[in-house]
Amino acid sequence: MSASEAIEKTIKAGKVLRQVKEEAIKLIKPGVKLLEVAEFVEGRIVELGAKPAFPCNISINSDAAHFTPKKGDERVFKEGDLVKLDVGAHIDGYIADTAISVDLGDHNDLVKASEEALKNAIDAIHAGIDTAELGDVIESTIKEFGYKPIINLTGHGLQRWIAHAPPTIYNFSTKKGVVLEEGMIIAIEPFATNGVGKVVERSEIEIFSLINPKPVRMKLAREMLEEIKQYRTLPFAKRWLNRVSDFVINKLVRDGVLRAYPVLTEVGKGLVSQAEHTVVVEEDGARIVT
Repeated sequence: MSASEAIEKTIKAGKVLRQVKEEAIKLIKPGVKLLEVAEFVEGRIVELGAKPAFPCNISINSDAAHFTPKKGDERVFKEGDLVKLDVGAHIDGYIADTAISVDLGDHNDLVKASEEALKNAIDAIHAGIDTAELGDVIESTIKEFGYKPIINLTGHGLQRWIAHAPPTIYNFSTKKGVVLEEGMIIAIEPFATNGVGKVVERSEIEIFSLINPKPVRMKLAREMLEEIKQYRTLPFAKRWLNRVSDFVINKLVRDGVLRAYPVLTEVGKGLVSQAEHTVVVEEDGARIVT
């Protein structure tokens, strides 16, 4: 498929996400179940003619990424929560990815820090810019608000069937990055925190992806893999599967068949805000598709 067709399909996926994001934000209120919002997002993406590129991520307060509710999850949004809604859609494997922070408390400045960092980074993009400059813009913007960027979460490229592809776009100043070229599709994704500025894994895992579809002996594992193959290399949620066995999933992870995505949480238990857009790099700017 040509580069122009790839961009065209990414733009279509982005249009779907814009609508879904706007509708989902209205649902995020104290007392509403996280599962209800996740299922709404994923179902609505399909209704509008795309498919989820990964499970709807709803990371709250100190959690920064990779949280999605489990089957039958009863957890609800609470007054005071800082909610990150991170959603992705694809058309024929061409992915758009976007995120927004929804503030159910009094965290306006923290939300603004990541939003402004995103805006300023996008304003700086053009073909020929080094991603190191974007990291510098993101870090300095977040620090102007009195917060820290999360140094081990990054922006990224988007390629067909790959939600996190090169180039890596750091959220802090580095000496050398990658020079962006016209036509590249990238996600700029600043995270700001009042904590330490780093995330670590915690034990909750609901998201996986298929990395090595080699033959397996166990019948249940074979059946599960057949179902998983429809998602190709894209992440999926455990709750999307008809038959789930934690024992089998854990074995497939140990055997290198599946990759697990543990929830990432701020090491100092700081609150985290996030903002993200997918853009197409143009000669003298960036086209926002989400």
